[in-house]
Amino acid sequence: MAFATKADIEAINAEMPFEDRGLPETMYQFLTSVKDRFGQRPAISYQIFSGPNDHAETLTWSEFHAQSVQAANLFRSLGVGETDTVAYVLPNCNETALTLMGGMIAGIVNPINPLLDATQIGAILRETNAKVVVTLKAFPKTDVAQKTAEAVSLAPNVTHVVEVDLLRYVTGLKKFIIPFIRPKNRVTHNAKVVDFTAAVAAQKTEPGFADSQGDRVAAYFHTGGTTGMPKVAQHKYSGMIYNGWIGDTLLFSEDDVIICPLPLFHVFAVHVILMAMISSGAHVVFPTPQGYRGDGVFDNFWKLVERWKVTFVIIVPTAISALMQRPVDADVSSIKTAFSGSSPLPQELFKRFEAATGVNIVEGYGLTEATCLVSCNPLDGEKKIGSVGLPLPYCDVKILKHSPDGVIEMPTDEVGEICVDNYGVFAGSTYTEADKNHDLFHHDVYLRTGDLGRMDEDGYLWITGRAKDLIIRGGHNIDPAEIEEALAGHEAVAMVGAIGQPDAHAGELPCAFVELVQGADVSVDELMAYAEKHVHERAAHPKHIEILDELPKTAVGKVFKPDLRKSAITRVYNAALDKAGVAAQVTSVVESKRRGLVAHVTKTGEVDDAAVTAVLGSFTRPWEWAQ
Repeated sequence: MAFATKADIEAINAEMPFEDRGLPETMYQFLTSVKDRFGQRPAISYQIFSGPNDHAETLTWSEFHAQSVQAANLFRSLGVGETDTVAYVLPNCNETALTLMGGMIAGIVNPINPLLDATQIGAILRETNAKVVVTLKAFPKTDVAQKTAEAVSLAPNVTHVVEVDLLRYVTGLKKFIIPFIRPKNRVTHNAKVVDFTAAVAAQKTEPGFADSQGDRVAAYFHTGGTTGMPKVAQHKYSGMIYNGWIGDTLLFSEDDVIICPLPLFHVFAVHVILMAMISSGAHVVFPTPQGYRGDGVFDNFWKLVERWKVTFVIIVPTAISALMQRPVDADVSSIKTAFSGSSPLPQELFKRFEAATGVNIVEGYGLTEATCLVSCNPLDGEKKIGSVGLPLPYCDVKILKHSPDGVIEMPTDEVGEICVDNYGVFAGSTYTEADKNHDLFHHDVYLRTGDLGRMDEDGYLWITGRAKDLIIRGGHNIDPAEIEEALAGHEAVAMVGAIGQPDAHAGELPCAFVELVQGADVSVDELMAYAEKHVHERAAHPKHIEILDELPKTAVGKVFKPDLRKSAITRVYNAALDKAGVAAQVTSVVESKRRGLVAHVTKTGEVDDAAVTAVLGSFTRPWEWAQ
C-alpha cells in the first residue's frame, strides 16, 4: 500500500475496521499462515561468526514452523500451560526464535536481557512465575549460563532449565577446541537440566494439544534494568499480530531480505521485525549472538549486506554512528531502506549516513508498553528529519495535558504528553503488577507514554522531551533511581540527581550530580569507584560525576533535574566544540515549547553555521545562535 501522507493512513483506516481484516487470532494460526503461503522460502538465517563467508544456518518457513511446534510440544511436556511462563535468557541464535514462538504457542514467553545481573534476572523469573528457563550451555567468552544458573537458584518456581549449546554452529578447529576450554558451571539449583536440541528433536511436528481459543496474553517483556524489580509489560496475540501486519502492509514483502543485528529480547527485533516476517514471508538474517555488539560485525557489515542481498537494514543510532567510521566496502545496491528506532536520531548522523550509502533512513517510534509500533516516517513521502513520522494505521495518538479543567487535548504544535491507543495497547493491564498500572491511562483508553511531544500541521509527531525520568543509552532504558540509590549509600553523600548527558554515539550516557553531607570530603574518583561497585547494571555506571555545593531543588525539596540537564548539555557541547577547534561556545540552554531544551551558541571568533552543525549535529538536542 502507498504510505506517503496522513491521507494514505486515513484511507487504510477507512477501508475497513481492523477486526474485519480476517487476520489470524493465535500465534499458531499466524505461523501456519506463512508456512502455507511461503513454506519453501527462507525464513530465518543465523551465523555465529561475522565473516561474509562464515558458516550460516537457514530455516525455511516450513522448517521454522515445524521446529517451533516441536518446541511448543516440549514446553507442554514440561508442564507449561496457557497461563504458565517460559522464560529465556539467550543471545541471538535460531533457538532463540524457536523458543519465542514455541513459548507463545504453548504458554506465555518471557524474553530476558542476558546483560542483566543474576539478581535482576532472578527477580524477573519470580515476578513472571516462570516454570521453564531456556538459556545457554556454558560457552567460552560469555557468562550467560553461569548468571542464569545463579538466577534460577533465586527462583524456586523454575522446574526445568533447557540448555542451548552454541557449539553446533561452530566448524573447523574451533569445534574441536571449545569442549576443552568450555567453562564450568559451578552454581547449583534444584531445576532439572534438559538439552534443547535433543529434547526438541524428540517431539512431533504437529501440535500435541488444542490451540488457544482466540486472543490471550502470550508474552511478558520487561521494560529495563533497575535495582529490585523491573516493570513487566503484558503483550497479547492481537497486539503482536497487529505489529506484524503493519510491517507487512507498509514495509516488507516476501521478496525482502532484512538484516537485524538487534537482540531477540527486545520488542524492536521481536515485534517490529520477526512478527512482520511472519506476516509478510520475508527473510530475516541475525548475524552473531551479540548482533551489533558481536566481534567484527561493524567491520564486516557491508560485506554481510552483499552476501545476503539485503534490502532492509534494521539499525539504531549508535550503530549508524559506528558504521560511519568505516568505509562502505561492498556492493550495497540491494538496499532499499534503513529502518531506525529505539532512540532519537541526530540530524547530522542522518545526513552523513544517506550521503555515504545512498540509502534512505526511515525513523520510527514505539515503546514496550504499547507492544511496540506507534508511528513511522513514510517510505514514499516526506521524511521530516527529527520527527518520528505519522501515526500508523489504526493508531490514535493524542497530545494531552493536565489543566485546571482536567485533561485537555493540545492544539497543533503545542507540547503535551504523547498518549496512544492502538491494538498493541492492553488498556488497564499493561503491567503484571496492578499497582504499576495506576494513573497509566487517560480516559481509561490512552496509554500515557511519558514522552513529551507535539503534532504538526501535517500530522507528523515530534518528541521534545520526556515526562518520565529515564536515561536512554543507545536504546537501552536506565532508571536513574538505580544510580541515585547506589550513590546515596555513600556516607559522604547527602543527595543525588542522575540524568542522561548528551553523547554523540549513544544518545545519552548516565551522569550524576552529588551534594555532600555538611563537612564531608570525598573525591570524584572515589565516588566513581563506589558507583562502579554498587550500581549493578554495567550500562548504568555513570560516565561523569560532579560534586555541587547544593543541588537545584523544587519548592518541595525534590532535585530539579531540568537545571542539571542544562548544565550537562553546556559542558558536553562546549567540550565537543573545543575539541574540534570551533570558535563558539554554548552560553545558555533554554526551554522551547516546540523543541524542548535548546542550546544557545555564541561566536568566540570566525565561525559559520556549518562548522557548528558539523559538531553539534551529532547530538539529539538542537542548537541555535544566541540573540
